[in-house]
Amino acid sequence: MLVKNWMSPTVISLDVNDSVQKANQLLIDHRIRSLPVLENGRLAGIVSDRDLRTASVSDNSGLDRHELVYLNTRLKIREIMTRNPISVSPDMTVDEVAEIMYQKKISGLPVVDGKGDLVGIITQGDIFRLLISLTGIEKKGVQVAVQLKDESGSIRETADILRRYGGRVVSVLTSFEQAPTGMRNVYFRVSQLDLTRLDELKADVASQATLLYVVAHS
Repeated sequence: MLVKNWMSPTVISLDVNDSVQKANQLLIDHRIRSLPVLENGRLAGIVSDRDLRTASVSDNSGLDRHELVYLNTRLKIREIMTRNPISVSPDMTVDEVAEIMYQKKISGLPVVDGKGDLVGIITQGDIFRLLISLTGIEKKGVQVAVQLKDESGSIRETADILRRYGGRVVSVLTSFEQAPTGMRNVYFRVSQLDLTRLDELKADVASQATLLYVVAHS
């Protein structure tokens, strides 16, 4: 799961000499929340919708519309952008990038290659797209959540039970969050289960593991 496979390679960007007015219009037109800023073709900064709201002359200033447009046209991005922004490599893993975005409270990060060229941008939307792909939710089916001992073979044993009921395991996600020491929570996405035998399946799974929940998606 590398950044280069999930980033958006087409980047809408600004030049340092572009105006706040232009930046606002780009955000509106493309429904995005941040824009990389280039200087001589290289990444020099980033500007967010929050930066623009703070910097723009507001409608409450007492100026008429023409004066507002004029002042926001005169104000340059170089004056309000965040310089030396955090950037990521196309060969980083997406989970590394997600951790950075979460810790820094950033909605998107520019992607820069080894030559320093801007080659893409990765956003929260791309992370959500990857999450949907990993979970297999588009396959619908049933999610079976269990708590298992953190030992070899425990996942396979539960998966074998699901297969006995006609299930095809679409995805398996695991987490140690909210699990006791020595245990882990495991989330199976399963398609093609015989739903008429769901109660029987639950009993079988519960005999081998701690059953957390079973949710069917139509």
